[in-house]
Amino acid sequence: MPKYTHITFEQILKNDEIKAYIETGNRNLGEIGFTEHGFPHAKRSANYAGNILEQLGFDGRTCELARIAGYMHDIGNVVNRYNHAHSGALMAFNILNRMNMPPEEVALISAAIGNHDEGTAAAVSPIAAALILSDKGDVRRTRVRDRETVTADIHDRVNYAVEHAATEIDAERKTVTLNITIDTSICPVMEYFEIFMTRMVLCRQAAQYLGLQFELIINETRLL
Repeated sequence: MPKYTHITFEQILKNDEIKAYIETGNRNLGEIGFTEHGFPHAKRSANYAGNILEQLGFDGRTCELARIAGYMHDIGNVVNRYNHAHSGALMAFNILNRMNMPPEEVALISAAIGNHDEGTAAAVSPIAAALILSDKGDVRRTRVRDRETVTADIHDRVNYAVEHAATEIDAERKTVTLNITIDTSICPVMEYFEIFMTRMVLCRQAAQYLGLQFELIINETRLL
């Protein structure tokens, strides 16, 4: 029997321990008024991260590791929202080691998770860069838990105003574009910038790491 195991994304999806941490972390954030950080966000982040690297020609295993990192990146919310990237990285480190994943792969996933939150984030690898782009690009109306808070809470208002959002890779032009449609009767474009400017700067840095130019298009107007 080999010492290390080729852990697949499907195995991660079926892991009850990881499911429990995502579910409880999301419930904890709901109690303090944060947007959805549950399975929809985890799965979208996983798919986007893997697809970004796939479209840039990375090998299949690297793309799979990006999907694993994307799915697990918010498990630290089960501990606390503050420093959740760091606690999540340590939790992933322990879980994946117990699953006998090779140390070099554990290191890549842990580093990506530990570097996804804008307060302390950095694109330290292609996996980390793809995770940043996929996580920050998941802006959508369905992440708002309570419509009653939309008028009072700017975070909920910005998310609720988004009618469509897509992260698009153009390998030939070497661009990654976050294309968003906003209902400006709910939220003016300026409020989007007020909340998400630090995230967009981080996306630009992640794109540069991958050799791409980051573009932000809101309501068919290029803003970055």
